[in-house]
Amino acid sequence: MSHNSFGHLFRVTTWGESHGPAIGCIVDGCPPGIALTEADIQPWLDRRKPGQSKFTTQRREADEVRILSGVFEGRTTGTPIALEIQNTDQRSKDYSDIATRYRPGHADVTYDMKYGHRDYRGGGRSSARETASRVAAGAVARRVLAALSEERIVIRAALSRIGALGVDRDRWDWAETLRNPLFCPDAATLPAWEALLGEIRKAGSSIGAVVDVVAEGAPGGLGAPIYGKLDADIAAAMMSINGVKGVEIGDGFEVASLRGEQNGDPMRMEDGRIAFESNHAGGILGGISTGQPIVARFAIKPTSSILVPVPSVNRDGEEIDVVTRGRHDPCIGIRAAPVAEAMMACVLADHWLRHRGQVGGA
Repeated sequence: MSHNSFGHLFRVTTWGESHGPAIGCIVDGCPPGIALTEADIQPWLDRRKPGQSKFTTQRREADEVRILSGVFEGRTTGTPIALEIQNTDQRSKDYSDIATRYRPGHADVTYDMKYGHRDYRGGGRSSARETASRVAAGAVARRVLAALSEERIVIRAALSRIGALGVDRDRWDWAETLRNPLFCPDAATLPAWEALLGEIRKAGSSIGAVVDVVAEGAPGGLGAPIYGKLDADIAAAMMSINGVKGVEIGDGFEVASLRGEQNGDPMRMEDGRIAFESNHAGGILGGISTGQPIVARFAIKPTSSILVPVPSVNRDGEEIDVVTRGRHDPCIGIRAAPVAEAMMACVLADHWLRHRGQVGGA
């Protein structure tokens, strides 16, 4: 299986399976001399790890990261950084019933179509467990951005909708996302989300979500025209997250209902610098960052592994009903927020290094 890497100058390769002994990643292209220890990575993994509330899978993983290479005396050496996360709470027997059965909505059937063989224990490489490796890589990317930037770059993600229940954007509070397990930025919406997830969980079903991710403090000039567009790489990075079925930049599909004078972000001069009066473009024009907040949004589908019987077939072509037992998230969107932040950090670190290599600075 190829295509396990993303990025150009800041390049990440993930490895491992959901029920193997460990997962991890190789981060290649990190500049030397950047302060980095496990303590810089662990807090981000702790935000993503399972079993932290009744609304996520009850699989208990410490997700403790170990740096195997690329760091000496607390600083990066410029050589590949290898990160390892042990799997300690696998229950592979939970998946024996689906060894030859295809879960609708999952990658079971397509993995078999492509490879003629698949790891049915939690989905193997197709499991959202793989995203822990991305979060670890994203922590390294944040250290790179901090070292390269004169200003603090803040990357944050939040759930803006679960099912049909959206937040009131007039009440959006980033601080609130740190106070609840659903990454909800609207305290008034939180009880309705909790009630909905309780109903979904009791029914043995699942629900989808929308995640917003915003990067503030990134400079103008990142990205390249035509085939190196920053928004194209962000969209690809978000689309690669398990279960994502749609990505928007800025106002996204809403721009189709606007007139030109409504959609264009007016510009004026403030203190000798260009200032924008709105941000419909999501901080990117022509594939290049404007210096405004970079805004992306994606829709993530309901968890495919559910207790509700769903018509399917098995490997022998027999028509069956599939029920997936085990420990699963009723809404995988909840733990996607830290993953979205990590992918945004990796893309920005990569583009910053590419920009520096081409024109010498940001």
